[in-house]
Amino acid sequence: MISVESLTMKYGSFTALDKVSFQAKEKEIVGLLGPNGAGKTTAMRIITTYLHPSSGTVKIEDQDAIENPIEVRKLIGYLPETAPLYPDMMVDEYLRFVGEARELEGSKLAVRLKWVKEACGLGPVWKHTISELSKGYKQRTGLAQALIHDPKVLVLDEPTSGLDPLQVMGIRELIKELSKQKTIIFSTHILQEVEAVAHRIVIINEGKIVSQGTQKELESQVRGLGETSPYLNLEKIFIALLTKNKKSKKEPIQV
Repeated sequence: MISVESLTMKYGSFTALDKVSFQAKEKEIVGLLGPNGAGKTTAMRIITTYLHPSSGTVKIEDQDAIENPIEVRKLIGYLPETAPLYPDMMVDEYLRFVGEARELEGSKLAVRLKWVKEACGLGPVWKHTISELSKGYKQRTGLAQALIHDPKVLVLDEPTSGLDPLQVMGIRELIKELSKQKTIIFSTHILQEVEAVAHRIVIINEGKIVSQGTQKELESQVRGLGETSPYLNLEKIFIALLTKNKKSKKEPIQV
């Protein structure tokens, strides 16, 4: 469904991404995990055609994101880290505007508006001006705009940012439910988010892929480095794999 190959992004002498490659299969949730500034957002902006890479390729359903960006955008729903909202619009007005921009109209638009209203929990603020919303409701509205056209692929950058614990749980369950029909890539630096919903994990640091696989596969890699702890959660796995890049093979991994 999604294939990223040798993706490189340079800003002058600074390399934001260095030959990054990974795939996301149909109906799979892939979590991009890494510290702040690792390159996660840059990768997502290239996948969603907001940025043109220095080199490398991105294909979504065999559509080349660099050669056919318009066709790729039709397949994608994108929630950037800062939700793209118009503060002077009401929530329903804004989502109708986005739906029409996505070429929805009539009964199809009405059905999708009703669906995102319920799925994203926007009922209490449906007729409120966006500037009046809490950060949590703004985030939900941003998620709704990403879903309004029922895309095959969802790209979510820090999707639970600003939400309270109950709202976070709700968004996690929604992501799981959506994965029954959609391919989802989401980025976060919160380990619990990845642990809760991702089928596969891609760890990025300093613009490079550190490791990728299921949590069990990543655990096996850490075991192969000599770790003997009886229980390895994702936090310990993450630290061990980042440490691997900074130490020589002769030095023991400290977790």
